[in-house]
Order: sequence, then structure tokens, then C-alpha cells
Amino acid sequence: MTATRERIHFVTGRLAEPSLRLVLADLGPRVGFDYSVDVLNITVAALMTTPWIARRLAVPPGTDRVVIPGAATGPLEPVQAAAGVPVERGPADLRRLDEWFGAASEDRAGYGSHDIEILAEINHAPRLTAADLLATARRLAADGADIIDVGCDPGSTWGGVGDAVRMLVAEGLRVSIDSFNPVEVAAAVAAGAELVLSVNSTNADAAPDWGCAVVVVPDVPDDLESLLDTAARLVDRGVRCRLDPVLEPIGFGFAASLGRAIEVRRRLPDAEMMLGIGNLTELTDVDSAGVNVVLLGFCQELGIRSVLTTEVIHWAASSVRECHLGRQLVHHAVTRRTLPKHVEPGLVVLRSGRPQVHGTDLLDRLAAGIRDPNFRLFAERGAIHLVGAGLHLEDRDPFALFERLAAAGRTDVDPSHAFYLGYEMAKAVTALTLGKDYRQDQALDWGHLTQPEIGHGPSRAAARVGAAAAPVATGQVTPSGPPLPPAVEAP
Repeated sequence: MTATRERIHFVTGRLAEPSLRLVLADLGPRVGFDYSVDVLNITVAALMTTPWIARRLAVPPGTDRVVIPGAATGPLEPVQAAAGVPVERGPADLRRLDEWFGAASEDRAGYGSHDIEILAEINHAPRLTAADLLATARRLAADGADIIDVGCDPGSTWGGVGDAVRMLVAEGLRVSIDSFNPVEVAAAVAAGAELVLSVNSTNADAAPDWGCAVVVVPDVPDDLESLLDTAARLVDRGVRCRLDPVLEPIGFGFAASLGRAIEVRRRLPDAEMMLGIGNLTELTDVDSAGVNVVLLGFCQELGIRSVLTTEVIHWAASSVRECHLGRQLVHHAVTRRTLPKHVEPGLVVLRSGRPQVHGTDLLDRLAAGIRDPNFRLFAERGAIHLVGAGLHLEDRDPFALFERLAAAGRTDVDPSHAFYLGYEMAKAVTALTLGKDYRQDQALDWGHLTQPEIGHGPSRAAARVGAAAAPVATGQVTPSGPPLPPAVEAP
């Protein structure tokens, strides 16, 4: 018996219709769905709002789901009620429909599962006020930390450690204490700390009195036997242990320290282990996200189920969040035996997705068809492209582009308009510099660090993407010329 093909109803505007039909003619047979296209009475599909779509939607019988433009603003519920079938937002650019369908068809059931615990250390905790300590702990927990590690200052005894731990525990946080000082450790454990970092031969005799789990480290980093000996002594006395072979910085035994971790796992296949990955992120001149993911992948494959990180140096200031996203990614890759690719965009911070290129011919055709005074900006092929009615200028330098605009006779660029264009061009230059995808009136994609675009308010400076502009609110449409390929709009 032949399975029934899914039928999808796509909503678009007049400008994007020709390109959408071309894309679907290729994509439908390849992916395996039938489709229909609903061309609503508006030129720029990105200006739609969901209530506006709901009042005009006509869903054919037999439709399984509806896909609306990705930039359409508003909740999906009005469209869902009008359609009577599931409704989804498509990608922001219809040329990404193939990627969008690929991501949707991938089996990601259960994605987000993880089994690596994150310990987030607050360094020099005795130097912080209680309010600052609590605020930092809350932030780290919100970013994904499972245990807040209270770091003490070596060479002194913190009389307030018990009160600090008690405060964090009362907040509902799990707490570990990072100290070799038995007096500090005893006070912290009595106040509710559940784990001690760290224990070696110098303080192992006190560990059985604490009544909690401990992290065992070697007496010196390259002395693997001291780690194993101390752990064996503690296990014999009923102490729960996590073994940390100590990750060393690059140039100081990094490769050998990874080898020791592998050797610990070989000798003790069932032992609980921990890795202090902050030793690498804090001590290497490189953005931390990639380092964190690679080390988490090492831990996932080796069965190391807890990591210690911190956020002291500025380039590692988002390490906890990166570790939270990274542990989900590596768990997915290892348990599904699939590549950790095209799964977690939040970890691609510097480059972001592959830039989309429109090409000179399309931009020239767009310029020929524009009837309004607004400018459209694009960043591709090493230059900023400014497109307006009958106008297509390009230059790498925004200042030179402004000079060319004036030379073209456009005298209607007032200060507000110029400020807006300068703001957008600055974003465009950044996108060109880093190889990012630039979209006018939208935030650059910085992965998990992306901040929502600051709204500029109604402006004649650009075709507003995702804004509830007057033509949408009144049901009017913008002037249209000959059918054109899409500029910045979605299906």
C-alpha cells in the first residue's frame, strides 16, 4: 500500500511568489511532499502579521500543515484557528527551505538530553559580598550549572564559608567547596556542601569525617600513581570519590594529561571521574566555545560525567552556557552515532550560518522594480549593496557608498534616515568581515549570544522586515512592479 504524501500549503506575498514556486518545484519531489501556494495581496511577505494572515488565509481541503513566512510577526494561534491544521513558520529566507526541511526531517527526538554534570566555580568567593555571591550563583545556575563550586583563597581560613554555603543551599542550589583547608571544608560541609574539591595525600585523612563525596587529584599533576593510591585509600574507608587526573595547559603537559585520563578509565572502567576543563579555556588565547565542546566530546566518549569550569578571563565569560549547550550536542552525537553538525547553532558564535548570495542580476532587477523611496541593503561578495528605485550602488566602504549616493542625486536622505543607514551599514561591514549572513533590520547571528534587534520605529529608510507596518494594519498593499525574485523575504 502506497503511503499518502504530505500536502503543505505555503503562504507568501506577490514579490516572492515566482521564486517560491521554483524552489518548491525542485524541493517537493525531492523531499516527498505535495504543495499549494497562497499568494496574499501584499508585496513584501515579511511585512505580514499573523492576525492579518488569518483573515485572508484560504487552506485547500486535504492540507496537512501550513507554512507561513518566517519573518511574519505575531502568535501562531490565530492562523492555526483559521487553518484548522498545524501551522509553522518557515525560514527567514525561502532559499533556505531545503535546509529547513532537512533539519525538520532529522530525528531529534530527545535532543537536549545529557549526562555530564557542570560544576561552575566562583573564584575568590571570600572577597565577594553575600549579595554578589548569591547573584553570581543564580546567574551560573540559570546558564546551566548543576553545582556551584565555592572557591576559597589558599593560605587563609575563611570564617564566613559556612554562612555563604548555607545561603546558597537555602536558595535551592547544590554547592561544592573548593579548598584544601580542612577547617574551611568542615564548615562548608556542615552547612550543606555536597562535594569537596580537592583531596590528595596531604588531606586525605580528614575526608572520612566529612561524610560527603570528594574529588581526588594527584599530589602533582603527572603522578598518576598518587591519584590512584589516594583514591584506593579513601574507597577502603567508605568515601565516595570522583577521580580528576588534572588537565594541564598547552605547553605544560596537555597531551600527557589527556593520556592520563584515558589510563585512569582503562584501569578503573567504573570509577566516577571529573575533568577541570577551565584549565584550558582560561589559559589559552582563544574563544572558549570550541574548546569547551571538544573537551566535552572527550569526556562523553570516555565516560567522564562531570566537568569543572569557571568564567574569570573575558574570552571564557560564557563558558557555563557553552558547556550546557555543548553537553547536549556531544550526548546527541555519541548516543546516536551521528556527527555533531547542523544540530546546535547556538555554539557557532563567530561565523554563524553560510551567507546567502543574491547576485548582481537579481539586485539589478530588484532596483528596476522598486516603486517606493526606501533603500534595501545587502552584504555579499565583499561589498555593501544599496538598492533603491532605479539605483544599485556597491562599495566596501560605507563612507564611499554615501558619497556615491549623493552623487546619484538622492537629496532626500535626512539626518534620521542617514543615521539609520549608517547603523545598518555598520552591521553589514561586520557581517562581511566575519563572513556572516546580513539581513536588514535583523540582528546579526551570534549564536547563543544573539540579542534581539533594537526596533527603529516606522521609517521610510528601509523596507521593514518583521514590522507591523501601515500597509499590513490597513490591508493596503505597497505598489508593485513586474514580478521580482525575493530580496529579504520568506515564503
